[in-house]
Amino acid sequence: MKHSSKRLGLLIVSLMLLILLTGAIQSVIIPSAQAATDLPIYTDALTGGWADWSWSTTRNFNAAAPVHSGTASIAVTYTDAWAGFYLHATSPIATSGYTSLRFYLHGGTTGGQQVRVALNNDTNHEVSLTAQANSWTQVDLPLTSLGNPTTISELWWQDASGGAQPTFYLDDIQLIAGSGPPLPTPVPGSGPSLSVDAAADRRPISPYIYGMNFADETLAAELDLPVNRWGGNATTRYNWQNDTSNRASDWFFENISNPDPGTLPNDSSSDRFVEQNIGTGTGTIMTMPMIGWTPKQRSENHPFDCGFKVSKYGAQQAVDPYDSDCGNGVAPNGSNITGNNPADTSTAIDTTFVQDWITHLTDRYGTATGGGVRFYNLDNEPMLWNSTHRDVHPAPVTYDELRDRTIDYAAAIKASDPAAQTLGPVLWGWTAYWYSAADSAAGGSWWATRPDRMAHGDTPFVAWYLQQMAAYEQQHQLRLLDYLDLHYYPQASGVSLSPAGNAATQALRLRSTRSLWDPTYADESWIAGTEGGPAVRLIPRMRDWVTANYPGTKLALTEYNWGALDHLNGALAQADVLGIFGREGLDLATLWAPPTATEPGAFAFRMYRNYDGSGGKFGESGLQATSTDQDQLAIYAAQRAGDFALTLMIINKSSNELTSQVNLAGFNPASSGQVYRYSATNLNAIVRQADQVSGPAGFTATFPAASITLIVLPPGSPPERGYLPLILKGQ
Repeated sequence: MKHSSKRLGLLIVSLMLLILLTGAIQSVIIPSAQAATDLPIYTDALTGGWADWSWSTTRNFNAAAPVHSGTASIAVTYTDAWAGFYLHATSPIATSGYTSLRFYLHGGTTGGQQVRVALNNDTNHEVSLTAQANSWTQVDLPLTSLGNPTTISELWWQDASGGAQPTFYLDDIQLIAGSGPPLPTPVPGSGPSLSVDAAADRRPISPYIYGMNFADETLAAELDLPVNRWGGNATTRYNWQNDTSNRASDWFFENISNPDPGTLPNDSSSDRFVEQNIGTGTGTIMTMPMIGWTPKQRSENHPFDCGFKVSKYGAQQAVDPYDSDCGNGVAPNGSNITGNNPADTSTAIDTTFVQDWITHLTDRYGTATGGGVRFYNLDNEPMLWNSTHRDVHPAPVTYDELRDRTIDYAAAIKASDPAAQTLGPVLWGWTAYWYSAADSAAGGSWWATRPDRMAHGDTPFVAWYLQQMAAYEQQHQLRLLDYLDLHYYPQASGVSLSPAGNAATQALRLRSTRSLWDPTYADESWIAGTEGGPAVRLIPRMRDWVTANYPGTKLALTEYNWGALDHLNGALAQADVLGIFGREGLDLATLWAPPTATEPGAFAFRMYRNYDGSGGKFGESGLQATSTDQDQLAIYAAQRAGDFALTLMIINKSSNELTSQVNLAGFNPASSGQVYRYSATNLNAIVRQADQVSGPAGFTATFPAASITLIVLPPGSPPERGYLPLILKGQ
């Protein structure tokens, strides 16, 4: 429920009449001169010219603690629904020369107070905040986000919860002076035009695009996470029988074992991973090792076995700081140690090892169609084995080796659980799409000679691999490969798996999402000068490969990362990526290194999977949605199956507030819709905004700088038969 504007209006009118009758009101306006300094409103007391007109609120202007600066703060306690802490300027203040309202907010020991901030009774431009417990938060609200008034006479913080709330604190309230004239009031057209046609380009959005690798259980439950992957280098050499993994070059080629064998192979870490997913209703992707080696049981006289013991292979450039006998396999002169014995850490295996594991999993959890593991990765990044796992596989992988291992192991998986879905070849990145590890092994200008590829008709590896899978199905009437699975980490400097960086890097991060789809975007990395460059256009390229070589194969990215998931910039990029996945028809994606539940990146997922805290989701049927400037304002549209609502995800990637016309076609909306937003105003919550009024042709809306906005428009009349949401069968 929103506050009663009628009640508030009557209150304000009454107060104004009272002041007029007592002769206290003044009509003088401060001249519109350029402000030279900030204008304080409250430091340790209200400054002259401001009066307290609060209602249904207990306030103490001399609270001794907590204090942001000076000796006092304002303690505010709402005693009734829609109460307000209200400051009135006895002489209206011209805003010329001021750019923003700044104050500090403290949630006391409880936090969570829900507050709306507005100027001059302008409820169409109020900003919602949530106070944080035990800390001061600096809040800077551009005057443009508060309606950009020419004068300020009223300033209030109003209850947004609909009831009494615990005490919170305000301090150091001031207007911030700018270096130039105030920004003009935004007008329609200042932002790019947005258009949605609910009758055009309708397609199902796969729920599996919202997946993660090794997701936290609590976050997975909150997001109703569709799929969770057991992946990475350590899974290439994981032994399900003794719950041991070899950490490869990531950590000194060491075997890390379960310290408490207990009831193994039952209750292993992989079993617990599956059980977590079953508990959260999440599908499992399990990586099946194809490398031919698995870690042996832990030795009796030492906690860890490792591939390059110093005592056996000599001095090395680096050793495990916790075990100086385990080296990195690099001699002091910088050359790789060769000729080591794989049996130091591992035991040879074949497809029987994988089939026995699947039998174990299906016995405990059911088959792929019976609630058990549904997806199996065909190992992990095999074109890097001669680097990451060179202690057991020093030879670079060839076209033929990966084809043969895929056929052997995928056939074993299908024989053990025919309904299981397989994903391959799980390549690490760009050059592996085009060449084998054997091509690059010679060094130098290897891409010019590319001996392995030349021996296979000079066909790029992914295309050749799909051709081989198609040939196998034609010969054996059995599809071995269900998903073309690639990994993609944008290669632009400072983007992937990196902190937010400076302003230039943050802008680059947001631009680089275009590499997923845009044929006009020249990739801003070394990729631009290689085969297939300068445009990556990854998802359309994957679709082209499938269409030309093995139709019917789905598309997956089981590792990707745009970085800065602990920062709003990364959340904007992640929200954009998820929208692109749905629009471009990707079938499955799992984020590598997912965010913690409190990091901004998690809120990007919540905007699609649980925006209201009650399971509210973006729609399942994608619709045509376009922006005249995707780099500024990106838009993605869908329709939900349950209530036929139109859902619009709008991402302002710019540093400016943008006001745009949103044009609607093929959908008759109700008169208003819900608005949810994630932005710098509150990095700890998705905030419900004032409802958006809409007409049949659309509406005009303002989108704050660096924000993610979801607008949910219910239908104004029953949808036509042809416009019902599309649902993916079997997903």
